[in-house]
Amino acid sequence: MAKYKIWVVAAATLLLLAGCTSLPGTSSSSSSKATKKLQTTGKVTDSMYEGVIDNGQYKTSQTRGLTTQQSNTSFDVKSLESGLLKLSKEQFPTSKYVFQEGQSLKTAQAQKWLARKSKTNTEGLNPEDNGQKDPNKRNPIYLQQILEQDYLGEDGSMKGMSIGLGMNQVDYYTKEQYGATFETKISKAMMTQQGKQMANKVLSRMRQKKGLSDTTIVIGLYKQAPKDSLVGGTFFAYGVSKKSSTTIDSWHELNQENQVLPVVNDEKAINQDDATAFNSFKTQVETFFPNLSGVTAQTHYEEGVLAGMNITVNTQFYSETEIMSFTQYIATAADKYLPRNIPLDISITSAEGMQAYVGRASGSKGFTTHVFGSY
Repeated sequence: MAKYKIWVVAAATLLLLAGCTSLPGTSSSSSSKATKKLQTTGKVTDSMYEGVIDNGQYKTSQTRGLTTQQSNTSFDVKSLESGLLKLSKEQFPTSKYVFQEGQSLKTAQAQKWLARKSKTNTEGLNPEDNGQKDPNKRNPIYLQQILEQDYLGEDGSMKGMSIGLGMNQVDYYTKEQYGATFETKISKAMMTQQGKQMANKVLSRMRQKKGLSDTTIVIGLYKQAPKDSLVGGTFFAYGVSKKSSTTIDSWHELNQENQVLPVVNDEKAINQDDATAFNSFKTQVETFFPNLSGVTAQTHYEEGVLAGMNITVNTQFYSETEIMSFTQYIATAADKYLPRNIPLDISITSAEGMQAYVGRASGSKGFTTHVFGSY
């Protein structure tokens, strides 16, 4: 129910800006001088972090969306963010920590780190340009994006940090300005090697920043999706650095995959049973309501097991009563045909925008539905 929750949190945040809350354990009394009052957004469920509000405003990220010159898909930006957040929850429980968008790594510095190393930029994490144009001889861009997330204690002090490094499996480049696009494919072994080396460099640099010498830092390695992909990439490894350590000696390997359904270009389904279930749902919906432009799904697998599904249904409806009936039918068909015990989001959209939402939380048996009306 991610999209529905985002809508609810946004509304709650607007209300709380006028009168912000403080975390349990903090005090608004003038007699409390030892404890800093931390203003937060509040939260709707225990699975979400409270966000930090500073002087009545939400602090935005210094690094979100920063990439090298080659373009990213919007899916990669979102998948890196949500995947890093999920990794962080294992190390920094939502019941004990407050979330703050990354503030330690500034935009200008992050841009230098993402660039190639050169005489004018000794901080570049990507290798120097060796002047080669051949796909197999040139030094590719390995690191595509970087993201910082901060985790604070109840008193507002920095307790933890997570950093995501988006690594390319394909580096797109041109041999001349405005020329044709070529590709350098990067093996999983080289992507992993470069990612771990860069992670240790980033960790060492972050340790030199004020207040971070003893902070627990999580670094996740993320595999970027190809630029024409309809789904984002996945994390393939992460490491945790405790206290003053400047290297990550132990890495945890992750087995994650994303796929779009129905499969295209003769691609093999990760799990044929899941693909068949979705196709049955798609056929049933399209048969009952013919005015559809398409039904597609993004699937996420962990250790080969389906862990979540996001479905988009594009309609040509304009009547609110049609949308209401269609939304109810979608919930019924989803319950009948789609896999159970996984988080499920179904967005019903048209040329006019979002029309309705159907969702089910992990482990829940029932669906939540909402039709977006107008006054």
